[in-house]
Amino acid sequence: MSLTDQQIERYSRQIILEQVGGAGQEKLLSSKVLIVGAGGLGSPAALYLAAAGVGTIGLIDADKVDLSNLQRQIIHRSKDVDKTKVASASEKIEAINSDVAVEVYSERLTTANARQIIQHYDFVIDGTDNFPTKFLINDACYFETVPFSHAGILRFDGQMITVLPGRTACYRCLFNKPPPAGLVPSCSQAGVLGPLAGVIGCLQATEVLKYLLGVGELLTDRLLIFDGLGLQFREVTVNRNPDCRICGREPSITELIDEEQAVCDLRASK
Repeated sequence: MSLTDQQIERYSRQIILEQVGGAGQEKLLSSKVLIVGAGGLGSPAALYLAAAGVGTIGLIDADKVDLSNLQRQIIHRSKDVDKTKVASASEKIEAINSDVAVEVYSERLTTANARQIIQHYDFVIDGTDNFPTKFLINDACYFETVPFSHAGILRFDGQMITVLPGRTACYRCLFNKPPPAGLVPSCSQAGVLGPLAGVIGCLQATEVLKYLLGVGELLTDRLLIFDGLGLQFREVTVNRNPDCRICGREPSITELIDEEQAVCDLRASK
């Protein structure tokens, strides 16, 4: 494909970057990214990926916009309350950039649909707030060999890591299985500072663009931890677990499974 004059003007601040150029912008326009969860993390990620010219953005979320979402889920507006999140988010993406095609799935990601949906995308953003879906994203991406960005926020803290299935440490290398029910508080009980979603969601979008462009160093085998109160970042090295249940030497997970966990992850809530 070749860029139009309007596209050259729209993306000029990216195209001028040596690591992007016209070829890089064309690559973005032909790329497809799936965002699981159109909430706190998915909101800033979707807005910036749309503005950057990622050609196709998939949105999957079964929820409707709630008044309590608006404190951090910046893609939604007061008038969107009771509207499906994917419809609300799709409208904002299309308003930002008509170059972007939006594919919406007003449903939950499940063992029945995960692989079928994920296989059509180049990268997946995990913007979810519960353990079962995070493990499901990890496993489906592993089986389909699709890279993804895991992230989570809670209170004043955030974390993220990028996973290249079969090549780097995966989510199960970090956390083998969900903790016992009742061990961690629910999202509504724990709370979260709104801008934290913007910080981590924007970093996820940055990882996506770097991967699609093939530039920079991805956040693989490193867990990035953000302390909002101290305004500090630190990294923890993560090694592949040879005994990992899915990517280890003798995997026990050979197909998608449902993990049981009814509460939000202390380290991973949108």
